[in-house]
Amino acid sequence: MSFTLYGAAGSGSVPVEAAMTLIGLDYRVIEAVTWEGEAERDKVAVANPMRQVPTLVLPNGEVLTESAAILIWLADAYPEARLGPGIDDPRRARFLRWITFIPASIYSMFWVRDEPSRLVGDDPAAQDEVKRRTLGRIAECWRVMDSQITPGRFLLGDELSVLDLYVAVASRWTPRRARFTAEAPRMAEVVRRVDALPALQGFWAERFPFGADEAV
Repeated sequence: MSFTLYGAAGSGSVPVEAAMTLIGLDYRVIEAVTWEGEAERDKVAVANPMRQVPTLVLPNGEVLTESAAILIWLADAYPEARLGPGIDDPRRARFLRWITFIPASIYSMFWVRDEPSRLVGDDPAAQDEVKRRTLGRIAECWRVMDSQITPGRFLLGDELSVLDLYVAVASRWTPRRARFTAEAPRMAEVVRRVDALPALQGFWAERFPFGADEAV
């Protein structure tokens, strides 16, 4: 039996798709570009009343939402893939800290940035200020994470984890890779390795291809 993932190219579903690809799971993606309007969000409503991606339907019909939760579940459910430290691993605390930091401190900013009118109404000046401040907040969070983490070849040491996949994707959102590299130079070295993983070259090209103007 296969998994069903509601997602969209370039979105928070991409690290989940990357993890499932590396694990070798049978899954299908129902494309739902939720930031493009109600019709797209309605596609997800059948599985998730929040109408957000990623939403993962397990083979038994159970629904998982929230990107960090899905990534943690995949790492724990398929330990043979070695995509996350187990409960007794000394890296477990760091893994949980940072994989939840991303949605709590960074990913959450995009709910505001994408439609600032949700908070400040139709005032263009207020909307511009929200965008400016959220951009600064995202950059600050990357800087803080970079100052607190000591990468090896990957973020938790020498083994790839779902945390690396998550950061590799999220670092490409606003303020994009050039600013990310300036704020988080140690993590920037790691995400370049993740970009270059041979096992994911076809996947990245299909689900989150780099544009000609993007710093990598």
